[in-house]
Amino acid sequence: MDWLREIDAVIEEKSLLKHPFYQAWTKGTLTREDLAEYAKQYYAQESRFSRYVSAVHSNCPDQAARQTLVENMTHEEQGPENHPELWLRFAGSVGAGRGDVASAELHAKTEDCVKTFESLARHEDWLVGMAALYAYEAQQPKVARAKIDGLVESYNLSSKDALGFFQVHETADAWHSESERALLAKHANTPERREAVVQAVGQACDALNGLLDGVCEKRGLAMAC
Repeated sequence: MDWLREIDAVIEEKSLLKHPFYQAWTKGTLTREDLAEYAKQYYAQESRFSRYVSAVHSNCPDQAARQTLVENMTHEEQGPENHPELWLRFAGSVGAGRGDVASAELHAKTEDCVKTFESLARHEDWLVGMAALYAYEAQQPKVARAKIDGLVESYNLSSKDALGFFQVHETADAWHSESERALLAKHANTPERREAVVQAVGQACDALNGLLDGVCEKRGLAMAC
């Protein structure tokens, strides 16, 4: 479908892998302090992700779509190795203790990211929220692989704690995003809904890039300017 290719084009244009922070991660030019600051800020997004999914679920009239969303929430929340816990382990591996992460003062752009996702997830048209989830999860397999490679090759971090979060998302988000894409294709059946989906994808991508901008600004990384 042409309009789905338009979504792909938006995600490619605004890809997180093009952001200077992630490019520096890949090149190994970040410090552990840079990574720790990122870990503290990104936790605000990661720890809320299941609630974004829940908000879309609560607003969705289609049972099959709700079942897909429940499965996603379960993967995020279930068991001792839930995704927020895996992130805290990663944070610890780069020097950000659990207390530091929990009490971190959020940058303005981190707060903007969270507010954007909350707004999209609670939109009256559940497909707008689904589009935001897709904009995030469709990027994660490639992003996770790049992060793993960078951590191992450039920062000598290869423990389960350091890599576990990214290893899970490299595989799980491949099929989460595939399911979300199928639901968008099925239910965005009017020009107005398709346009709303495309716009939501762009907003979500901008919010995620903005969070990284905030980390760069806080750490005084000139590459962000």
